[in-house]
Amino acid sequence: MTAYTQPKHVRGRRILSYRLVALLAVLGPGFVTANVDNDPGGILTYSQAGAKYGYTLLWTLIPTTIALIVVQEMAARMGAVTGKGLSDLIREEFGLRLTFFTMAVLGLADLGNIAAEFAGLASGFGMFGVSKYIAVPLGAALVWAIVVRGSYHQVERVLLVL
Repeated sequence: MTAYTQPKHVRGRRILSYRLVALLAVLGPGFVTANVDNDPGGILTYSQAGAKYGYTLLWTLIPTTIALIVVQEMAARMGAVTGKGLSDLIREEFGLRLTFFTMAVLGLADLGNIAAEFAGLASGFGMFGVSKYIAVPLGAALVWAIVVRGSYHQVERVLLVL
């Protein structure tokens, strides 16, 4: 049965499904990026701020979202136009010393974020009675295996499903 001999409602559903797939393909990376900070450290911070301040800080979402959009747009354009990463651009504009300092600070911030991730893993499994001495090494081994053995497309699919 060709597309022209199919009933009209079947063609309509097929067109709708193609449009939905196209929409999800375009929005997929945006969904991943939007959920980047929904990690154990972020959720803990959101919970504590919500418990202490209630809705009084909700207005900060508007300027924060605008700043996030502007910064991500600028970073994407700089990367697309120059074909260079952040450290290359900082080094070209400000020199090696400032680049080293900036990358060292970003490395320390990343180390703190990783520690918060594993602390969240330990406390999450702790609620189910699993020792942190078992959960954290298994989680680290899983992350290592995904990074070393997995492909970009496998990780991308998992993140899109999440």
